[in-house]
Amino acid sequence: MNLYHFSESPDIVVFEPRSPLARPEVEPLVWAVDAEHAWTYLFPRECSRVLLWKVAGTTEADWRRWAGANSTGKVACIEHRWFERLRTAKLYRYSLSPESFEPMPDDPWMCVSRKPVIPLRVDTIDDAVAALAEAGVELRLVPSLQPFRGAWESTVHFSGIRLRNTVGWDTKPDV
Repeated sequence: MNLYHFSESPDIVVFEPRSPLARPEVEPLVWAVDAEHAWTYLFPRECSRVLLWKVAGTTEADWRRWAGANSTGKVACIEHRWFERLRTAKLYRYSLSPESFEPMPDDPWMCVSRKPVIPLRVDTIDDAVAALAEAGVELRLVPSLQPFRGAWESTVHFSGIRLRNTVGWDTKPDV
């Protein structure tokens, strides 16, 4: 199994377990993503995004409602204001040994280690937009991620990352 950690820092020598800054009560961990879902991290760290993909139980009605006419089965949505940052970002993909990692129970494509992890190698990604296209991801630029509220209650796999950076996410959307 190939595991990766993505960063905007090119010189990480060891990944130390840590708690999220916004949630210090969470157990300190090193996080990694499997190769199949690595596309979910081809973004600048603070870029808010909604990621949708088909899973075994996804109904066509739910897929059409949340992803429209997409045929790849993978959609990444970001707000317009993040596109220039995405377009110019230089990202680093760290390859990690799966040895000390265990899958998350609810999301087995995410893995965690309670021990420090030394990267096996680092690859530079100079064009995240092209990397998303190569991974078969439809990138959508939207004015707001607000319309995706509730997608997590459907049969579509919903992953919202850095939603705290979405304009107005803490407020109720206009209906």
